[in-house]
Amino acid sequence: MSDITLEVRDLATHFATRAGVVRAVDGVSFSIARGQVLGLVGESGSGKSVTGFSVLGLVDAPGRIVAGSVVFRGTDLTKLDEKALRRLRGNRIAMIFQDPMMTLNPVLRIDTQMIETVLAHAQVSRAEARARARDALGMVGIPSPEERLSAYPHQFSGGMRQRVAIAIALLHRPDLIIADEPTTALDVTIQAQILAEVQKLARDHGTALIWITHDLSVVAGLADEIAVMYAGRIVETGAVATVLDRPMHPYTHGLIGSVPSRNRRGQNLRQIPGMTPSLLNLPPGCAFRTRCARADGACESDPPENEAAPGHFLRCFHPQLEIAA
Repeated sequence: MSDITLEVRDLATHFATRAGVVRAVDGVSFSIARGQVLGLVGESGSGKSVTGFSVLGLVDAPGRIVAGSVVFRGTDLTKLDEKALRRLRGNRIAMIFQDPMMTLNPVLRIDTQMIETVLAHAQVSRAEARARARDALGMVGIPSPEERLSAYPHQFSGGMRQRVAIAIALLHRPDLIIADEPTTALDVTIQAQILAEVQKLARDHGTALIWITHDLSVVAGLADEIAVMYAGRIVETGAVATVLDRPMHPYTHGLIGSVPSRNRRGQNLRQIPGMTPSLLNLPPGCAFRTRCARADGACESDPPENEAAPGHFLRCFHPQLEIAA
């Protein structure tokens, strides 16, 4: 694609602990274009959220980026100092957290928080900043936005608080939004409304979106591309319809097969055997081999990334070519 918003190459984020080094993100590469939605999926502990935090430079000690590049519109974010990163965060790049209270201050009114967010990056009057805040609340479907600006976070429901957090992320119409499972705690009706609003934003304003989730049904209806993570690495990536309809990596195949709706009534749920290995003590070679029925001696070496089909990449010596049942 000619209009790449973000290009991540060989990103590695490690955490030094007393027990050893945790390789939370280990050689991750992907790119996302203007107006594109990338779904980043995998089990808990696969490295999805740390990848998102790494892009924004929000990894706290003892974690640090040890290798790779994060190029945002031609600028490598890993080379910027904290002051330069602060100018980008909330302005050209925004993040929506799973818990809206990570965004909202419980003791400040909504208008105070949103106005300060506008003034931090734009030289406008407080009246103009308030108008932008009001319009952003209306954009995410909050009724009577002028009145709700005067409320405190505790006066909103969980779903409404998340909408406020999303509105704050949209204030400056950023080029990139990283959404870390922002609809997990919401009911399905509110979730569907927010997903529709996010899709409209990407389509109308050309915002690139990384949607981090473990919910394949959300990705199926929202994303253009999907990247499947396991033990700190992306093991399969491609167009969402291609990967979900014809998964090739055994891990992706197992994830899709374990969705309850794909299991026959009265039968035990299918599941991936075993547990995710500790990132402190990963097995040599393919990290999934201890849970994979197809593993053999070749899997004791690191599988290279191969293009199994046009635009469909995976790391596996023994891809599953059968169509998922």
